Amino acid sequence: MTTAAIEGHPALELDLSDEPTAMDRLARAVSDPAPLLRRASGLGWFSLGLGFAELVVPGAVARLIGARGDGDGRRWLRMFGAREIVAGLGILSGRQRAGWLWARVAGDVLDLAALGRVSARTGRERSRVALATAAVAGVTLADALTAVQLARHAPGELVGGIDVKRSVTIKASPTDVYDRFRQLESLPRFMTHLESVTVHGEKRSTWRARAPLGTTVEWEAEITEDIPDVLIAWRSLPGASVPNGGSVRLRPAPGNRGTELHVHLKYDVPGGELARVFAVLFGEEPGLQVAGDLLRFKQMMELGDVVDSDASIHQGRHPGRPSHAVTGKQVRQ
Repeated sequence: MTTAAIEGHPALELDLSDEPTAMDRLARAVSDPAPLLRRASGLGWFSLGLGFAELVVPGAVARLIGARGDGDGRRWLRMFGAREIVAGLGILSGRQRAGWLWARVAGDVLDLAALGRVSARTGRERSRVALATAAVAGVTLADALTAVQLARHAPGELVGGIDVKRSVTIKASPTDVYDRFRQLESLPRFMTHLESVTVHGEKRSTWRARAPLGTTVEWEAEITEDIPDVLIAWRSLPGASVPNGGSVRLRPAPGNRGTELHVHLKYDVPGGELARVFAVLFGEEPGLQVAGDLLRFKQMMELGDVVDSDASIHQGRHPGRPSHAVTGKQVRQ
C-alpha cells in the first residue's frame, strides 16, 4: 500500500493502494543500487567507444548512419567524438555521475538535431538515418532515466510515484479562494492537463485528464476532507488506472496580502521515475505543469480570467506574464 501524509494533517493520508503492475516491478528492479551503477558504467564505456570511433574513423561512422563522409562531416563527427570521450571519462570517474549523464543527454539532443538535418538532405540512405535516430533516441532515454535515478537514489530506497508540492499567493480572501476551487467542474479552466470533471453529489466526481503521447486517463474520485476556507483533500477510488490524491490548504498571507494556497499532489504512476522521464522528454514535467496551473488560477481570481500567451519560446499555450521591464521599471515576478 502506498500512502502520502498531507502536510499539516499527519492523521490524514492519501491512500493510493493498488496492486503493483509489471511496470512498477520493472521500475523497482532497475532502481537496485548495483544494477544502476553497472548501467551507468555501461553508458560510460559506450560513450568512450563511440567517441573513439568518431575520432579515429569518422568516415566509416558517417557511412554507417547514412551521412556524407566529406571534410565538414568528418570535422563535426570528431567534435562529437571528443565530447563523448569527455562524458565517458566523467561517468567512469565515479564523481557526479548524474551530472555527466545529463551532459550526455544534452549531447544526445544535439545528435538528434544533426540526424534530423542529415535526414532532410538524404535520399536513398534515409533508412540508415532513421535507424540511427531510433538508436540515439533509445540511448537518450537510458541516459536520462539513469541520471534521474542516480540523483535521487538512496540505498534501500525504492522508486516511488510522483509527488508535487507548489504554492502561490493570491490577492483574495480564503473564503473566495475556497469557494472558487471547490467548484470542481471549473478546474479544467486553469488545470491544463484536465479535460473535464463531472460531479456526482457532494463528494464523488469523475475526472478525465490528458496523458503523455496524446492519451487520456479517467478515474473516479472522492473528497476525503472538506474544511471550508481551510482545506480540501481528495483521492481516487479503487480501480483507478493512475491512483492519485491531493490536497489544497489555505491560510491568510502575512501583511494582509491575501491568501496562501498550498497544493500537494501525489500520483502513483506505473513506472515511477520511468514515467517521470517520459513526461520530461515530452514537455510535461509535473512540477512545472502544476506551477503553471496555479499561475492561471491566480489570474482567474485576480483578473477574472486566464491570460494566455502563445509565444514560440514555450510549448503550447501558457499563462501570460509581464515582461521583466515595463516602461523602464523593473517588475518583480
